Amino acid sequence: MRLLKAMLALQASEGAVTDAALRKLARAENVPLYRLQGLRSFYPVFREQPGRPVQVQVCRDLVCRMAAGGAPADAVRDVLAGRGDAEITEVSCLGQCDHAPAAMVDNHPVCGGPRALQQYLAGEPAPSPVQSDSLEHWPTDPYDSAGQHYATARSLLAGGDPESVIAALKQAGLRGLGGAAFPTGMKWEFTRKAEGAEKYVICNADESEPGTFKDRVILEDLPHLVIEGMLLGAWVIGARRGIIYLRHEYHAAEQALGTAIAAARRAGALGRSVFGGDFAFDLEVFVSPGGYIMGEETALLEALEDQRGEPRNKPPFPTNAGLNGRPTLINNVETFSAVTTIAARGADWWNAQGIDDHAGLKFVSVSGDVARPGVHCVPWGTTARDVLKRCGGMAEGRALKAFSPGGASTAFLPPDKLDTPLDFDTMQAAGSALGTGAMVFVAEHRDLLDVTLAQVRFFRNESCGKCVPCRVGSRKAVELVEQVQRGESPRPGVSLAALHATLAKTSICGLGQVALLPLVDALATFPDEPSLQALREEEP
Repeated sequence: MRLLKAMLALQASEGAVTDAALRKLARAENVPLYRLQGLRSFYPVFREQPGRPVQVQVCRDLVCRMAAGGAPADAVRDVLAGRGDAEITEVSCLGQCDHAPAAMVDNHPVCGGPRALQQYLAGEPAPSPVQSDSLEHWPTDPYDSAGQHYATARSLLAGGDPESVIAALKQAGLRGLGGAAFPTGMKWEFTRKAEGAEKYVICNADESEPGTFKDRVILEDLPHLVIEGMLLGAWVIGARRGIIYLRHEYHAAEQALGTAIAAARRAGALGRSVFGGDFAFDLEVFVSPGGYIMGEETALLEALEDQRGEPRNKPPFPTNAGLNGRPTLINNVETFSAVTTIAARGADWWNAQGIDDHAGLKFVSVSGDVARPGVHCVPWGTTARDVLKRCGGMAEGRALKAFSPGGASTAFLPPDKLDTPLDFDTMQAAGSALGTGAMVFVAEHRDLLDVTLAQVRFFRNESCGKCVPCRVGSRKAVELVEQVQRGESPRPGVSLAALHATLAKTSICGLGQVALLPLVDALATFPDEPSLQALREEEP
């Protein structure tokens, strides 16, 4: 992290990481200049030269595109055309889908569209959410007051039985809530048993997929649960150091974490002598230099090792050879917070929260054409229809055309699947996946080709470029479809389904494996969608 931290500091203070600054840093750190140049060219936060005084980043992805009625940046350019001091840049999802269309001005979120930006730049009040304003006591929080925080860890460490935590996680059936759904208890057990005197705990807080923003709300409202979950993980596996890898757009979450970490240290939950005992554990927040691919755990590890964030081939897995080649426990924000809840209230309580034969509670991000976008904590087994009701139904009373239950990497489902329970297995049986729990609802008036192509463009834009199938295939698919849209070709020149199958089989990581899935799956799931007819003709 040393090199990236130095470069991030240069970017923050100078507005760029110039060639001269790179040469100076290379001499100071005694590293080859090409290595620093490779980092600068890979991570999107870095610039070679400072830009204009006012930096306006406009989200270009699905939910903001829906809210803006087209390309959001076009409307922003029209409104700010007279400002010579403003530089407008299109960027990938900013994690503010509940306030779409979203933008950032000099790292400050400004939501609500071009007029809100105009008001903000004029110094007038404008919709500018910095922190979630939930008035409810989240049902996963076992504490009634801040004075009770970390009581669970204090009690467990005093009891001295790390295996009891693993047993509780297994009994609760907790699976990773970042999309992969690997059994959490098993992951913790593997890392505990892995050989190595030095181990690490890492919280993946780099959620960057369009429609996904639940971890942002958890970090803003419940940071103590995440910190306590990491503390328990460190105690169980024998780690002394933890890192929260935070996406760079989450400035409010960074502030909330800083406050919570300071409070944890005052409470004795972090430091050289946790709760006055012989166990030592501390953690830090590392702010990402950007890039959706850093949500892939091995790409994240590469970044923490001052490398380009390109996914590693597996095995070995991080549980055995993670950060610096040491056993590393990696879970996402929601998973660590759920660990604290289960440890505090017990597996029986957790299992009783679900509906029917489902267990536990799940945070879901809801956006798109709904009356009230936002984050909800619902029992596992809640149907998609019930989630939609919690958000006030469809906006403007429109009918539903399609919904994505789990984020940009999951297939859209038709309205007759609304009664599918939220569960990894049931969503898969319905023809999609729960993914990150990012639900995007699409109304009847939308062009489904435009919707699904927006998802494919996101993956094209965010491909790290390491493997040829993903780098070339995602770009080729977008080019073929855009040619049909512009009327330059009556149909794509190759089978999109065949191209998708190639990427799925040959890409190193999940990005390439799902890059074309939303579009290709829609061809089969929505046979009557007019906008997809030209693409369907080339299918066998």
